[in-house]
Amino acid sequence: MTTRRAHQYSPIVEWTGNLGTGTSAYKAYSRDHVIAVAGRPDIPGSSDPAFRGDASRHNPEDLLVASVSSCHMLCYLHLASEAGFVVTAYRDAPVGVMVEDRERGGWFERVALHPEVTISAGDKDVAARLHEAAHAKCFIANSVNFPITCEPRILTT
Repeated sequence: MTTRRAHQYSPIVEWTGNLGTGTSAYKAYSRDHVIAVAGRPDIPGSSDPAFRGDASRHNPEDLLVASVSSCHMLCYLHLASEAGFVVTAYRDAPVGVMVEDRERGGWFERVALHPEVTISAGDKDVAARLHEAAHAKCFIANSVNFPITCEPRILTT
C-alpha cells in the first residue's frame, strides 16, 4: 500500500515594478519583483532581458533550470550515500531551451544536465548509472512536461 504525503510551499511573489502608471503601456512598467519565503533571504526577480527584464536579477527561466538541476543533485547525493559511494564534489552546468511563438507563448522544450561528479570510493560506471535512478526520483523532473537529459562525467580522487 502506498502512503502519500503532501507538502505545501507558500512563497510570496510581489511585483515591485510600478513606475507610477502601473501597466498603462508595455514599456511603462518594470518587471521587477521579489520572491520571499519566511525566514530566508529575499530573491530579487525580473524577467529575462529579452522581455524587458533586469539582467542583474534572477528570472523565472533560470530558476526553473536551477530547480531541475538542484533537485536531481539532491536525489543523486542521497542515492550515492545509500549505495556506498563517497561523493566529494558535484557541479552541474545545466542548459535549458525555451522556445516561443505568437499563438502559444513560450515553453521549455528541454533541459540537459551536465553534472561533473567526483567520487573517492565506488565504481565509476555504477556511479554514472545512479543518475538514471536520481532522475526517476526527482520531484521536479516528475512535475514538468519537457524532457530532461543527463550527461554525467564521473571523476575519481
